Amino acid sequence: MSATYALELRDVRKNFGKTEIIRGVNLAVELGERVAVIGPNGAGKSTLFNLISGRFGPTSGDIFLNGKTIQNKTPYEINRLGLSRSFQITNIFPKLSVFENLRCAVLWSLGYKYTFFKFLSGLKDANERADELLEMIRLDKKRDVLAVNLTYAEQRALEIGVTIAGGADVILLDEPTAGMSKSETSRFIHLIKEVTVGKTLLTVEHDMGVVFGLADKIAVVVYGEVIAFDTPEAVRANAKVQEAYLGSSVADSQAGGH
Repeated sequence: MSATYALELRDVRKNFGKTEIIRGVNLAVELGERVAVIGPNGAGKSTLFNLISGRFGPTSGDIFLNGKTIQNKTPYEINRLGLSRSFQITNIFPKLSVFENLRCAVLWSLGYKYTFFKFLSGLKDANERADELLEMIRLDKKRDVLAVNLTYAEQRALEIGVTIAGGADVILLDEPTAGMSKSETSRFIHLIKEVTVGKTLLTVEHDMGVVFGLADKIAVVVYGEVIAFDTPEAVRANAKVQEAYLGSSVADSQAGGH
């Protein structure tokens, strides 16, 4: 039953012209699971995220969010049903402060919607929620700094804060640690774990250290199909996966104890 899953895809396909990019994906993600979506460049990972979040409509197939069909809904409708996502390219308001970015992100979930006659500084609940998020993403000391002046890692942390600000229970993160140093990546894994407690997480990720350190399950996408969906240990040992994609990356991860 769809209602038992936070997110479910049934035979989802996506064509661009005559080219089939997503070829019959079936995926069922349990409530509270953390799932890493991996695969070679061009495998269809970002297209899959765009289908789930409503940027693209599938050519055929069904997508369920907490048991409700969402494949024909707009991104904002899907967001209001409880799904939020980040992007590969940092997507924040650069000329607003860190605090202002977060306050903007919490307004709709607190019921303010299209309110043009209220001063934001007087919205006590929005200000308190933004301050909570500041502490959660460890940017409270950068509260009044313009987002454009943050470091790259701090901007990514802010985007995580914006992504979770609306209270969505299903979070999609598209390559959240791309471009980070090893130490920044390590800290970011801990941050993602902390801010997604009790939530369902899907993340596209190329860093196998992040994948094996973060995910409860791994979905391996190759040529628009999910060829494996299992625990990290099972995927690591899957000869079909090693042949199709992981290869030496798995051996390196095993040697490193990830």
